Amino acid sequence: MKALFIGGTGTISTEISKLLLEQGHELYLLNRGNRNEGLPDGAKILQADINDEAKVAELIRDLEFDVVAQFIAFVPEQVERDYRLFKGRTKQYIFISSASAYQTPLSDYRITEGTPLANPYWEYSRNKIACEDYLMKQYREEGFPITIVRPSHTYSERSVPVGVHGSKGPWQVLKRMQEGKPVIVHGDGTSLWTVTHSRDFAKGFVGLMSNLHAIGESVHLTSDESVTWNQIHEIVAAELGVQPNLLHVPSTFLDACSDEDYRGSLLGDKANTVVFDNSKVKRLVPDFVATTRADQGLREAARYMLEHPEDQQEDPEFDAWCDRIAAALERAIAEVRG
Repeated sequence: MKALFIGGTGTISTEISKLLLEQGHELYLLNRGNRNEGLPDGAKILQADINDEAKVAELIRDLEFDVVAQFIAFVPEQVERDYRLFKGRTKQYIFISSASAYQTPLSDYRITEGTPLANPYWEYSRNKIACEDYLMKQYREEGFPITIVRPSHTYSERSVPVGVHGSKGPWQVLKRMQEGKPVIVHGDGTSLWTVTHSRDFAKGFVGLMSNLHAIGESVHLTSDESVTWNQIHEIVAAELGVQPNLLHVPSTFLDACSDEDYRGSLLGDKANTVVFDNSKVKRLVPDFVATTRADQGLREAARYMLEHPEDQQEDPEFDAWCDRIAAALERAIAEVRG
């Protein structure tokens, strides 16, 4: 199989790239070349900014692919550009959408590919929906061979999944755990969430590549396991060897008190219970099963961060914001109690 990945070095795509190369497939990566050093030998680099359409067209002028996978498109203009570039050059174009595109709030917590797409809370999700709409139109009217994949919360050993963090990532949350400070958990922490390790995602994704039955289809690809946000934080804290001091705060309050996009990432995503029915992807890829349990993967990610100081990005601004939230709630409780 001859594949081209647009991107190929992110949380999701790195594991897929590694698996393809391990299996002996021919892999091209089209990116700016900033993060290719961590990949195993064998990938062929097409160094360019995908937004430079003329340069990319020149680079691929004599190339055709079995699969083109787009990992870094977020607005319709970007998939429209890809259509111009890859029409007639690939047997399959895979677009990475998002499970946050599903109906929010849900009318049924069990999500299938038949769940409506609608998210009034998050522009990111609405843009992904618009990208899907454009690609499906090209498939129906022009035969452009698309497959749409909707990940949910996919993580790796280098990305600890926590609910509320600042712009510099999760380390400050772990640091607060170590220091015994209140750690903010949105809502009451009992809503169900699905985290999927990138190793598992890669197995399902590769099974969809060059898969005749995946053409024209939309599928989500996640673990079958659901855990609560309280459990997620407790698992991470256990790996740190501490008891977490969880502070439960309404998601609407967090959104109102922050410049971060908590309206999108919380109200439009993490604040909702999600349980995925993966029957469709298992029909398309019969041997797919997610084998990394949440407790195993979360502990692995926390351990990796502890062992790699270079990934421990402190976020004093977020830390101070958490302290202000905790103090505000304490004052409110004291005032109500008189």
